Amino acid sequence: MPQTPAAHPGMNWRKPVASCLAAAALAAGAGLVLTAPAAQAEPSNYRFDFGDGPVEKGYTGVSATDAYTPERRYGFNTPGQMANVPAKGSGVGSDAVRFLEFGTKSTNTFNVDLKEGLYRVSVTLGDTSRASIAAEGVFQEMNLTGNGAQASFEIPVTDGQLNLLVTEGKVGTAFTLSALEIEKVSRHPEMDPTIWVGGDSTVASYYPLESSIQGGWGQMLPRFVDPDAFDVRNMATGGQIARGFRNDGQLEAILRYIKPGDLFLLEMGINDTAAKNATTEAEFKEIMRDMVRQVAATGATPVLVTPQGRATDFVDGIHSSVDRWYRHSTVALAAEEGVPLVDLNVLSSAYFTEIGPEATLALFMAGDTLHPNRAGATELARLVSEDLARQGLQ
Repeated sequence: MPQTPAAHPGMNWRKPVASCLAAAALAAGAGLVLTAPAAQAEPSNYRFDFGDGPVEKGYTGVSATDAYTPERRYGFNTPGQMANVPAKGSGVGSDAVRFLEFGTKSTNTFNVDLKEGLYRVSVTLGDTSRASIAAEGVFQEMNLTGNGAQASFEIPVTDGQLNLLVTEGKVGTAFTLSALEIEKVSRHPEMDPTIWVGGDSTVASYYPLESSIQGGWGQMLPRFVDPDAFDVRNMATGGQIARGFRNDGQLEAILRYIKPGDLFLLEMGINDTAAKNATTEAEFKEIMRDMVRQVAATGATPVLVTPQGRATDFVDGIHSSVDRWYRHSTVALAAEEGVPLVDLNVLSSAYFTEIGPEATLALFMAGDTLHPNRAGATELARLVSEDLARQGLQ
């Protein structure tokens, strides 16, 4: 199934060696001076169509059986842990490959040789209920949901090869990849200034990104951020607690890439207060402190964010949630560590009070007083962005 890489559509990769030698002999006989042919340039851009079905025009086909070789410059590290599967989409989304072994540290990766530089990587998943993208051994995109979900991210490559896989770590769930596009952004492997976002389901991204009914404010934040000033990378996931964010790979991914000039927005507390997660307020505060200090040590700026309350937190027409979600500890921690605070809890309550109970409820998912819908997430993102600007952070 592999075909000529799309980056070189006009190159005849199968030109017979004999004809080349014959041409060389004729030229030598005519008195021409020949030099050795230049080494084949290493492509900077790729478009891969995965699976065993028809290959879309302009794409390079990749089957689950295609092992990486230095000559091909791409392929699976362990093809025995891959399988070709159908998919419900169309075009490149009509088939996919399934990763049978997963986990961010798995060696069951799709490898592509790339010169040092900064690359934009765009993925299209096959049929999967929820999956994350890992590259270079850490998470890059979190919890893509729904068949054919798409996401893109920029990543520096410094070791000559991109190693990517689809993962989540949940046994029994299909992790599939339909298409992959790689575009070189710069020969310098430095990421643009970035706002990194950590949080829970009120912050997380929902798919399709441009039309989802539910939303998280981290998903909507790019609408209010100058793209020439910052990229936004949302690493928030539903159900997350501070301990899980720190210990299970999300903070690790951020620490891999974060740098001076970047911001790290961290909102936690909603799930930490649930009895099932067995996190006392004192424990919560110290875990948050540890994350703040780890990020600050990189030269980046940690920013603590308090979660908004429930849509129904009204008394006599006034919305207030100041005693929810371990908010007091988050506010105190910001003061103790000398880091900025976006008190979204108070900011959102002022906004909800202004628009009233009925309009507030319309900003949340139907029958749900905690999770914002797309419109609600947009308003929360606006409030976060405005407060960052007020503090001179963006």
